Amino acid sequence: MSVPPRVSWRQIEEVDLAGVVDLLARGFPVRDHAYWERAFARLRDHRGPPELPQFGYVLECGGAPVGVVLTIGSVRPPGDEPAVLCNLSSWYVEPAFRAYAPLLISAALRHRGVTFVNVSPAPHTVPIVEVQGFTRYSDGQYVAVPAVAPASGVEVLLQEGDEAPNAPYDPLELELVRSHRDYGCIAMWAVTPERAFPFVFLPRRVNGVIPCAELVYCPSLAAFIRFARPLGRALLRRGRGFVLVDARAPIAGLPGLFFAGKRPKYCRGTPPRIGDLAYTEIPMFGL
Repeated sequence: MSVPPRVSWRQIEEVDLAGVVDLLARGFPVRDHAYWERAFARLRDHRGPPELPQFGYVLECGGAPVGVVLTIGSVRPPGDEPAVLCNLSSWYVEPAFRAYAPLLISAALRHRGVTFVNVSPAPHTVPIVEVQGFTRYSDGQYVAVPAVAPASGVEVLLQEGDEAPNAPYDPLELELVRSHRDYGCIAMWAVTPERAFPFVFLPRRVNGVIPCAELVYCPSLAAFIRFARPLGRALLRRGRGFVLVDARAPIAGLPGLFFAGKRPKYCRGTPPRIGDLAYTEIPMFGL
C-alpha cells in the first residue's frame, strides 16, 4: 500500500523561490512571473526584524510547493505603535490542499509582540480573516484634494526625499523615505524649524485611468492635514491632484469624499495608525 506524501510547512528559503514564483503566478493569474520576481528581490533587500522570516512560509507536499504566504516585517520609528508590524500577503494554497491552508497562517501568527495586517483581503476571504482574529481598522478610503485645503499658516519648506533634511528627524524615517523612493514612491519632507516631517505617496491610476497618489506614510494624520496644501500643490505639479487616504470616516479639515467599504484593512494586535502603509505589499510590490 502506498503512503500518501506528507504535507508540512517551513520558512521559504532562496532555493524555493523559483517554485514559489510559479505557484504564485498560477494562484494570482493577473500577476506575471516578473511581478513576483521583483517582489522577492525587494523582500531579499529588505531589512526586517530578525525574529520574522525574510520571505514567509511555504506549504509543501512531496518536496513541491503547494501553498504560500508572504510576510513583510518592519520596525516603526520610536513612539509609533505598534513597534513591529508584519504584513501577511499573497496567501495561496492549491485547491487539492486547501484543508491545510490554516497551517500557513498559524505558522506566521505564532510570533509574539507583533501586529499583523492584511491590507488587501479578497472579499470572499474576509470571514476567514475574521475567524483568525483580525479586526477591521480602516473602514474605507477618503479621496482628498489637498491642494485646496485651508492654509495652516505654518512656515514650511518642502524638500525631496533623497537628502537628509536640515532639521531634526529620526534615522528610521530617513531610511524609510529612501527605501520607498527606490520602490517608485514620491517622497517629500515638510521641513519646519521644529522638525522635518516625512511623507510618502504611491503614484496610482484609479480604474487604470485617473492619475492620483495613495498616502503610504505620514508621521500622523494630523501632520498630513497640517501640510496638506503645500503637499497637494507639489503633487498637483506632478499631475496628481487626488490623494487616496485610508479612513474610518470623513476627515475633518481635508477637502474630499469618503467611500465607505472601499479597500478596508484588517489587523490582529495593536491597530496601526491610519496613514501608515510603509513596508507593506502596496508600495513594495505595487498594485
